[in-house]
Parts: sequence; structure tokens; C-alpha cells
Amino acid sequence: METRPAWTTERGEMPIVATAIHAGHDTRPEVAGLLAVSDADRFREEDPFTDRWTPIVDNRLVVHRSRFEVDLNRPREKAVYLESEDAFDLKVWKEAPGDAVMNASLAIYDGFYDGFRSLCDELEAAHGRFVVLDLHSYNHRRTGPDAPVDDPQKNPEVNIGTGSMDRDRWGALVDRFMADVAGTPFEGGHLDVRENVRFKGGYLSRWVHENYPTSGCALAIEVKKLFMDEWTGREDETALVSLLEVFRATIPGLLGEIAGSG
Repeated sequence: METRPAWTTERGEMPIVATAIHAGHDTRPEVAGLLAVSDADRFREEDPFTDRWTPIVDNRLVVHRSRFEVDLNRPREKAVYLESEDAFDLKVWKEAPGDAVMNASLAIYDGFYDGFRSLCDELEAAHGRFVVLDLHSYNHRRTGPDAPVDDPQKNPEVNIGTGSMDRDRWGALVDRFMADVAGTPFEGGHLDVRENVRFKGGYLSRWVHENYPTSGCALAIEVKKLFMDEWTGREDETALVSLLEVFRATIPGLLGEIAGSG
């Protein structure tokens, strides 16, 4: 149920902002009453705990509303799931949401992007160039809790989506970030980090690149749910903290690349 604002923002001085736009599980009461999808199924398709990684920088944007109310990583016309194919083949609604519910959800969408534009404008004005770390996660046991994991060759532990990016402009920064993630120890080894294997990035990163083509770089970061059990929802605290430290280790390199001295 709705218990707090749709999102919270913390502001700082760095030219980097970390977002967790699918971390939320809250819904408005009128949405909750119409939803056919269970809490457990919703939670499995959301990105729980990704907000735990946003403190790596001092600009943070964490969304508390469920993507099943409004998905901020889809174009506006697709931001409210209407068909099961829009929502991981799940039946979303007991009955179709009416205009009032739809308009209220889209008002959240519009308000979010208005606020995000203001933040990006301020970062551009203050620093010239800025980076958005768009933090997400993804499931890798889709066929059931006791089934084998999905093919690791097709499911890197960290997928960096750069499909909407001008890689000629930002390639050195992307390469530095990926090398720093892969090079930082994680649970006695190193993470498998690859680019555009499972995901090429969603609407938020495309929006940044379309609206700030020379100044804004958005990295769509999809972490395999190796930090939790995607079927029970139980988190692995050790893995969560280790991933926090992995991402924290990338910040000096990103700052250097933004400043042109990386």
C-alpha cells in the first residue's frame, strides 16, 4: 500500500547520480484494490534492495512505488501495464483501470521526469558532464525455485546496457567502469561483467541520451539476483554489502573520466 512519497531524492555535489527506479513495492490504495497479481509475484519482478547500492554517491534517487503501478523505465504510453505481455506474462488487473487511476499513475510519471530533468539540468550546469548509474536487477531462475539457473553464458552477473549511448563519446568511461567492476574482488572471486548481453538499457537511459546527448551518460546496470533468492524474496546480506563495495570502487575512475583525466 501507499505509505510514503512516490520517490525520494538526496542531493550532493558530485557529477554522478545513482537511481533505483524499480526498487519500490508501494501502491496507491485504489491500485492495490484492482491488482490481480500477487504481492509475491510483484516482488519477484521488481528490483528489491537495489536502493541499498545508491549511497555510493551523494546524488540519490530512489523510487518507492511499484513498477506495477507505473513503470518509469518504459515510454509514457507503456508506463502502465495493460496486457500480460507488458508484464512478464502475468495477469495484472482484476478489471481494467479507469481513466482516473490511469491519469493519477501517469501524473507520477510526469512528475518524476520533470524532477529528473531539473536534477540533470543542475548537474550539467555545475559540471558540464554527468553520469547516471541506473541500478536494476534481474531474475535467473525463471522456470522455478528448484530448477537449474539460467545459462550463465547468456546471463552475466552484471550486464551493462549501453544500447542508446554514443559509444564513440563515452566508450572510455564505459570501459573503465566495467573494468573496475570486474577487477574488484567479490566473495573470493570476480564478477562476470559484460555489455548488452541480456539488456541494452531501458527508457530512463535512452531519455538521458536523447535529452543530454553531449553531456549525459547513463549506464543501465543489471545485476543478476545473486544477492537474494528471487522466489522467496530473502536477501543475502553479505552479497548485498559486497556489491555495494564493488560499485563504490568504481567512483574514483568515473570521476576521473568525467573530468577528462581518467
